[in-house]
Formats: sequence, C-alpha cells, structure tokens
Amino acid sequence: MYVVESKGGAIACMLLSLFFLGTWPAVMTALERRGRLPQHTYLDYSITNLLAAVLIALTLGQIGDPKPNQPNFFTQLAQDNWPSVLFAMVGGVFLSIGNLSTQYAWAFVGLSVTEVITSSITVVIGTTMNYYLDGKINKAEILFPGVACFLIAVCVGAAVHCSNSDDNKAKLEGLSVDKEKGKGTPVGAEFGTADFLIELEHKRSIKVFGRSVWMGLTISFFAGLCFSLFSPSFNLATNDQWHTLKKGVDHLVVYTAFFYFSCSCFVIAIILNITFLYRPVLNLPKSSFKAYINDWNGRGLALLAGLLCGFGNGLQFMGGEAAGYAAADAVQALPLVSTFWGVLLFGEYRKSSKKTYILLVSMLCMFIVAVGVLMASSGHRKTS
Repeated sequence: MYVVESKGGAIACMLLSLFFLGTWPAVMTALERRGRLPQHTYLDYSITNLLAAVLIALTLGQIGDPKPNQPNFFTQLAQDNWPSVLFAMVGGVFLSIGNLSTQYAWAFVGLSVTEVITSSITVVIGTTMNYYLDGKINKAEILFPGVACFLIAVCVGAAVHCSNSDDNKAKLEGLSVDKEKGKGTPVGAEFGTADFLIELEHKRSIKVFGRSVWMGLTISFFAGLCFSLFSPSFNLATNDQWHTLKKGVDHLVVYTAFFYFSCSCFVIAIILNITFLYRPVLNLPKSSFKAYINDWNGRGLALLAGLLCGFGNGLQFMGGEAAGYAAADAVQALPLVSTFWGVLLFGEYRKSSKKTYILLVSMLCMFIVAVGVLMASSGHRKTS
C-alpha cells in the first residue's frame, strides 16, 4: 500500500486536488449552459466519481506490502470496522447532497460566487472542527490567520457579485429586445453583452431570469454547510478520535474509507436524481430513465467531471491524512481555479466596470494568500 509520508508529498497532493476540484464544476456548468438537464449530468458524473474511488483503492490501496497497523484494501474489507465505515458513509452523504445543491446554485449566482460561498463556509466550520479532531497538529498561529484570509476574500467576493449584478442590470436595461424569450438576439453574441446574457438564458436548462437571487444564495449556504461536515466525518473514519472501534481493530486506511465514502455518495446521488427525473425541481421539464439513457449530448464531459471530482477528493484525503485535514482544507481555495475557467470559458465579468475588475483581482489575491497560509500550517501526523 502506498502511503504519503512527507510534508512535500502532502502539499503536492493538495495542489493537484485544488486543480481537479476547481475544474470539474466548470465542466458541469458548461453542460447546464448548453441545455443538458442537470439530472442527466449528475447521474453520469456519479458513475465515474465512484469509479475513481475504486481505481484508487485497487491500485494505491493494494500495491506492495501492508504497513504496520495499515492493512491493504482487501484485508480491511473483512475486518470489523463498521463504526468507522459508517462515519465514512455519512461523509459521503454530506458531499453528495452538497454537490447536488451547488449544481443548481451555479445557475443562479454564477460559478465563481457559488464556489466562494461554499468554500468559505467549509473553511470556517470544517477547518476548525478538523483542527481539534487532529489533536492540534497544525500550527494555530498560522492556520487561523489563513481562515481569516478566506473570510476577507468572501467579503470581497460578495462585493464582486453585487458589482457584477449591477453591471448586468445596466446592460439589460439598455436593450430593447424581449429578454425573456430572446427575440431579436443575434446568435453567437459577444461575451459580456446584453445579447449574450439573453442568448444564454434562451439555451440553458435552468431558467434564471425573474428568479430571486436569494434562492441561489440560500442553496449555496446550504451546500457550504454540507461541505463543511464531510471532511470531519472522513477524519473520524480514518483516525477514530471518538474510540468507537473495538480494541485491536486497525483504523480505516484512507483508501478503504474513501471507497465506502464514495459508495454512499453514489447511492444518494442515484436515488435523488432518479427521483428528480420524474419530480423535477425549479420548474425543470420532466424526464425519464429511458430519456437519460438515450441522452448522449455531453455525456463524455459529464463522465470527465466525475473523474476529476473523484480523484480530487482522493488526493485531498491523502494529503490530509499525512499533514492534517485542517491544512488539506487549503483546497477550498478552488474558487481561484473556478474563476479562471469562469472568465475563460463562460465570459464571466467580461465588459464589466472598472470597480468589478478591481474587486475581482483583490478577491483572487486574497485567495492566493489564504491557500499559501493554510498549506504553511501543515503538521505531521504521527503513526503508531
């Protein structure tokens, strides 16, 4: 079994995880903007998300000889470790519900702002919980200033959203075409123009014109609460801080815990999304399992998103097991990556005001500082 043992290896895992976890939301957002139903997309995503966990368990969790008190993947499947398994599965439930929620929030408040809100809540609540669960192995004098940096970035991010919303309203008010139906809107409108906003509304699967922005913000805050709880649950699964395992039973290794975590994530996603096929939310059209099976438009991208998220979560947990889960929450700086994709692929903040650009750059700079500070707080977990 391969184990990350050095601080440098843990930081490498976090950085790669940061890229993966910041990229998969952009892929999902692109599919929604093309008009693919989110239920179809999330079902595809769930399949490869589980596949990533299985691949990690069968390779990194099985290769080589077992370490002391760290048996290989197949050995652990037969052990009496159900209390830890349940903690891992609870974490998977939180992640699945959180990811499903953000898929709808992206449409209402945008990719960048949604990720800022959810990441900040995750850091403030989840990082604090992980710090104490990890026995304070991270440097508090560095860790909590990093948390403060995230909070500052959140405030600036909210200002970015307000400023950009005002910019978009000004663009739409100056347009004489029917913005609800997209009449008179040229095809292939330039990013950042009122014509582009109307064309996007006409094509996308989740219609947002006329909806309250508070709906999207509420969904974002709910998702952030779910995200803040999945990492502490996984921490409890692998380190048994509450001493729920019987004496002599090995702690779950990160690969076994991630397998159970992903299985519960998969089950919840399948149940909820098949339900949403026949009982859709937010006035989406009804679908069916047969329609989903026959929907190949964008399936490859949805499957790619699942792999990115699965490997991203796995790398985060590998880094957290080595350097502390509080430090591994540095991957919550993923809005850095998401904002990059939002600007590059979706034209977010194009043709915005100077005020919006200044706030956007300030937010990104603060996130860079935040991720650096959280990584600098990394400790080293002692293994018995």
